[in-house]
Amino acid sequence: MAGILDLINSDLGKQIISGIGNQAGTSEGETSSVLASALPTLINAMQNNTQSEQGAGGLLGALLGGKHDGGLLDNLGGLLSGGGIDTEDGGKILGHVLGGNQANIEAGLSQNTGVSSDKIGMILKLAAPILMAYLANQAKSNNVQNGTDLGGLLGGLLGGGQTQQQETPTMGGSILTSVLDQDGDGQLGLGDAVSAATKKGGLGGLLGKLFGK
Repeated sequence: MAGILDLINSDLGKQIISGIGNQAGTSEGETSSVLASALPTLINAMQNNTQSEQGAGGLLGALLGGKHDGGLLDNLGGLLSGGGIDTEDGGKILGHVLGGNQANIEAGLSQNTGVSSDKIGMILKLAAPILMAYLANQAKSNNVQNGTDLGGLLGGLLGGGQTQQQETPTMGGSILTSVLDQDGDGQLGLGDAVSAATKKGGLGGLLGKLFGK
């Protein structure tokens, strides 16, 4: 399966980068750099969410039967050029996926890429609905039926699946897992969250390490 970074390098990806950059006020290089770090992080966070039945069911419902059914990609060029991407919806998606970590992750992306946090926030709000539409199309074409299928799909987009991520943490989301996985079980759970929050520097300190702070 092609990874998410292959999307960025495709013709569709170039269209996404140009359109988002025009709306966020960033160059194509800056936009590409942000997306190359942010999209794997978002997918990894989604994959972690699918490890609970509720999280998997919610994401499956959104991809297969909700408003994020892939139709947005049918007129992506027009939506990007006309400012038709729903950034309010994008903000809600980010809230669901990243939860209380959103501000820290945006700050880390800003430090890592040199793009200001406010522009990072706009890029993510524009990218989130597009990512959901892309995932919806992938879920349908790969006949995803349950949380296990969905986790496998997301792992494949990160570059080879969950096992490879645990053995060889690379970039973006898989590094996020390796940094926040406090108990070494390869999964992010309540114990990890408690450990991260109680260690010196807390979650912000850990995310600082993630982005080279």
